[in-house]
Amino acid sequence: MKDDDRKIIISKISEYRQTESPFDQGMLGSPVNRWVAILVFIPVLIIMAVLGAFFFAAFLALFVMAAGVFGIRLWWWRRKLRKTTHTQPEEGEREGDSVIIEDAQIIEETKTGHKKNI
Repeated sequence: MKDDDRKIIISKISEYRQTESPFDQGMLGSPVNRWVAILVFIPVLIIMAVLGAFFFAAFLALFVMAAGVFGIRLWWWRRKLRKTTHTQPEEGEREGDSVIIEDAQIIEETKTGHKKNI
């Protein structure tokens, strides 16, 4: 039964191929028509390639400009943040690199001599 279904499908496909017109098989029939189509399509392809390169360059330039603006904005925020953290001295800090710790405790180590009893 399954083989009969396959035969029907194959026969319908082969009938469809046979009923196509010769114009559908090779879109352009004569060699003159093919050469005219080639001569028309070549300039169209060249123009499309140039326009594609132009738009690619334009979008690339816009992307670079947007990335530059974003990078400058990030740099500006970091600079502003660094200024605010450096202008407010922390407690116990003087100008320069030295830090004075006010609540320090001096811890002395003492050595105790333990003798072992033998």
